[in-house]
Amino acid sequence: MPSANDKGTRARRVLVKLSGEALMADAGHGIDPTTVQRFARDIAQVRESGVEVAVVVGGGNIFRGMAAAVEGLDRTTADSMGMLATVMNGLALAGALSAQGCEAAVLSAIPMDTVCEPYARRRAVTYLGQGKVVIFVAGTGNPFFTTDTAAVLRAVESDCDTVYKATQVDGIYSADPKTHSDATRYDMLTYDEVLARDLKVMDGAAVAIARDNKLPVVVFSLAGEGAIARAVSGEGRSTTVSA
Repeated sequence: MPSANDKGTRARRVLVKLSGEALMADAGHGIDPTTVQRFARDIAQVRESGVEVAVVVGGGNIFRGMAAAVEGLDRTTADSMGMLATVMNGLALAGALSAQGCEAAVLSAIPMDTVCEPYARRRAVTYLGQGKVVIFVAGTGNPFFTTDTAAVLRAVESDCDTVYKATQVDGIYSADPKTHSDATRYDMLTYDEVLARDLKVMDGAAVAIARDNKLPVVVFSLAGEGAIARAVSGEGRSTTVSA
């Protein structure tokens, strides 16, 4: 599958993975409107360049703010709450995209027809082909799976060329560079290297699905206006995980 980071190769369809925490900026929890609008401008720019865009967004900005309230709950219930948090984030992003004149569709793995459309692969592929930004929410619809796993799964199902995972740093390091000044940064890694070195960029299930389907994953920093567009166009520093 071609990656937009491959020189001379243009991506046709990509999936961008955003963490829920990215949407709250410095607020500590919730959704920061200015930040969501920046991401919407950025995604709209990618779409205007001719690249079809899907998005998966996490729910940590909302769910972790409720941490005290969920103490003592079983994992299945807590994960269900987290999946619902991603729906709120997806709706906020879709609204911001609409304000940019960029049509978006929110597809949920948990049916909730009065709020958004239920996920169906054929529907997602059709919308992407029509030029809509498709936002996948509610994870996989099952507990015990992260939104990273949902992102890779949806990317494979919707025939994306590459997954772009936005983080707070400019790639994958051997340890957290914010606390380990001697951490090694990697430009390229194989899926097996990520798993063998237990690098925490994605959970093992997500990496295994990407490996089995030869889906490249590009890890980049979300800092600064236009970060997503730069990453998809192959500019700036990043780490590519591939075969």
